[in-house]
Amino acid sequence: MPMFAYEAKSRDGKIQRGQIEGQNPFDATTKLRAQGLNVVSIAPKGSFDIKKILSALPLVGGSGVKEKDLVVFTRQFATMIDAGLPLVQCLEILGGQADNKKFKRVIEDIKVSVEGGSQLSDAMRKHPGVFDELYCNLVQAGEAGGILDTILNRLSVYIEKASKLKGQVKSAMSYPIGVLVVACVVVAVLLYKVIPVFEKMFKDFGGTLPAPTQFVIDLSHAFSSNFHFFLGGILLLVTGFRLFTSHPRGRYLWHKTLLKFPVIGMVLRKVAVARFTRTMSTLLASGVPILDAMEIVARTAGNAVIEEGIMYARSKVAEGKPIVEPLMETGIFPAMVVQMIGVGEQAGALDIMLGKIADFYDDEVDAAVKALTSLMEPLMMVFLGGICGGLLIAMYMPIFEMAGNIKAG
Repeated sequence: MPMFAYEAKSRDGKIQRGQIEGQNPFDATTKLRAQGLNVVSIAPKGSFDIKKILSALPLVGGSGVKEKDLVVFTRQFATMIDAGLPLVQCLEILGGQADNKKFKRVIEDIKVSVEGGSQLSDAMRKHPGVFDELYCNLVQAGEAGGILDTILNRLSVYIEKASKLKGQVKSAMSYPIGVLVVACVVVAVLLYKVIPVFEKMFKDFGGTLPAPTQFVIDLSHAFSSNFHFFLGGILLLVTGFRLFTSHPRGRYLWHKTLLKFPVIGMVLRKVAVARFTRTMSTLLASGVPILDAMEIVARTAGNAVIEEGIMYARSKVAEGKPIVEPLMETGIFPAMVVQMIGVGEQAGALDIMLGKIADFYDDEVDAAVKALTSLMEPLMMVFLGGICGGLLIAMYMPIFEMAGNIKAG
């Protein structure tokens, strides 16, 4: 039987590396999960993990299934289950009407697995790129409790709100990224096309060029002569960064750095609170035990530092402590949030309290994103104007000098 080298995370958040036998990567992953390990990466022993390299390349990867497709699928699935249709028939109908071809194949594969006797949650776990751990665990809880339609309705609401939250963060980051891309394109065009025209004109005039002008001309030469190296360098930097952040230690360092950024860090903390409370509320309301819920929430936190904090709190709750104390010790969550969670825990309505906190922080994130965008706009305009204006002023300096000499003469 083939051997697979793996890197996995234990329930207490520790990284483990080793080897395990398996018929294929999925079989080996299943064995590791049975041992309580969450697989980070797995590959045949001695092989080059080309999949990991390819996934780090820009514009490569993704399941091809949009969140909108998943929301529609979940809502329709819940309606059919509530109407009393058999599970296999529901999947057959949903697969037949799916517009997304990749999603259609996924649904058909799940239908075949269910027909073969598999649980719906186990069939969905074969497609982690589409159905994450949270989704599969909630479906499993719905199957066990006989409330699959209720769980699916909660899931659709959760996915919609999580998608809105993600969209708010993307909208905040899209503007500065767009300005940076425009700045790079404008500078590249100036260096490659415009500066050489000025250089030819200055040669005809003769004389010594000012230092800023000579620097820009030298930069234009370097860029024109090594254009392919510049592109290759950018590609290597992006790929290297994605590989660095795909490693647990690199991901932790990057996420820790993000949380320390002056304005962005504050927005990310509010997003983390909203995601934590929304996910935890959904899980607890669906009957998932608190320790299992905290483990799932940690894995879906989206930030390694917050994941570590939640796993620390989980270990203390497992020892019998109330959830408030360890959450306060992490220093990740605001005091108000922790105190409200404590009130909910004492009142026996933790899921309801978490839902209220999530609603409040959804609005907080919206306000924080608007403030961030309004702050970014003038900064980005000054940045773009400074770069392009600086290049143009450097190229016009010799013309200004000649005009001054003519006037003096």
